[in-house]
Order: sequence, then C-alpha cells, then structure tokens
Amino acid sequence: PPGTREKDGKPHSVRLYSIASTRYGDDMTGKTGSLCVRRATYWCPDLKADDPAKKGICSNFLCDTKPGDEVNMTGPAGKVMLLPEEEPDTDYIMVATGTGIAPYRGFVRRLFTEETPAGEAYKGQAWLFLGVANSDALLYDDEWQTVLKEYPENFRLDYALSREQENKNGGKMYIQDKVEEYADEIFAKLDSGAHIYFCGLKGMMPGIQDMLKSVCEEKKVDYDEWLKGLKSKKQWHVEVY
Repeated sequence: PPGTREKDGKPHSVRLYSIASTRYGDDMTGKTGSLCVRRATYWCPDLKADDPAKKGICSNFLCDTKPGDEVNMTGPAGKVMLLPEEEPDTDYIMVATGTGIAPYRGFVRRLFTEETPAGEAYKGQAWLFLGVANSDALLYDDEWQTVLKEYPENFRLDYALSREQENKNGGKMYIQDKVEEYADEIFAKLDSGAHIYFCGLKGMMPGIQDMLKSVCEEKKVDYDEWLKGLKSKKQWHVEVY
C-alpha cells in the first residue's frame, strides 16, 4: 500500500495475497489477475463505530481503489498452491476458511471453467470444503453451483457454517468438523495419491491437525509417519497467514 508507517516513517511493507484466478485471468487475456480481499475493520464498543485507527491499511486501500488507479505489485511468490497436472485423474481436496478460498477459485476455473488442454484432460475429482460463519458470508457460491451442476461426478462441495450448523457433538460446525465427517473417504483418497490443500487464517490448522491426529488414532495409524509420508510425496500443501 502507498504511504508510510506511523512508527518509523518507512514505506509500508509488502502484503501478500493469494491469487484468485488462473494464469489467463478472468477475461482469458493473460493480462489480468483477481484477488479475494476482505476489508479489515475494527468495531470499537466504546465508540460504537469502526475505529479508523485500527483498520487494515492494505485491505482498505485495495477496496477503495477505482478503475484506473495505479497499484504497486510484486510476485507471484511461493510454490505451495500449485496443481500437479502430470496425472489427469489426480484427486484434489481443497480446504479453506474465509478468503482462503482464493487459490481454489483459480483451481476450479482451470479444471472446469476454462477451455484449456488441462481442463479437458482432467478426469479426477476436486472436492472443496469452505468454512465461514454464516451462509451470507459464502464466497463465489454462484460459481461453485454452476460447476457442480455441470460436473457432478468431478466436483464436490461442502460448507461448514459455524453459526448455522452443529457438529456431531452439538457444538459449532467448524471446518475440521466438516472434514471429519468424511474422514474415511479422505484418508482413502490420500492413500491413493490425492493432494490436500489448506488455505486461510493460520488459526485453522491446530484444529485440523488435532482432528487428523484423532482419526489416525482410531485407525491405528502413526500420525507423524502418515504426515511425513504425505509431505515426502508432495501431497500436503499449506498456505496460511
């Protein structure tokens, strides 16, 4: 973002965002890219209003930009959220919370929406899990529903709505609870070479790892060895922030 930091007067540091489109961009020209940005604000109970001193600098800058504004950019950086396309029947399990949905929009567009050789060759199953608080916070739902209707055998979709659904113990339905409902199927897919991806706030990972650990215990599987095996075969992908 433009401007300088209050504490030392230096330029703001780089903010990294996951890219929510493929290399071709939404218009297929190869000259555009999409981001999924949530405007960060802080509601102050004393002011009974948003506190402007605590708003996210870059998210608000991006959300306030207008067509034609110039934005300094760098990247792309990182090689975690890539699709291995050597085997067109590879299954992909994509787990997201909130704006962590961004890279999976690119995945799904590449596999199902765009007319490319990679999309035409794909014969596996892509399974998307998204965790948000309420159904009105779902992101890109219209796009997922379109793909679901056109490719019911190759695309699966599950939502975890923490304030609207209950888990098996009567508590809030978090992303790890929804994934756990399908643990047998997911473990079988991973044993068969599926790739699993996690993207969102880093606070999502302890709950997910605790859940996977308990499933491993039920299955009499050594969790650490199981995870080491997935990582060594490059089937385990994590991008959290």
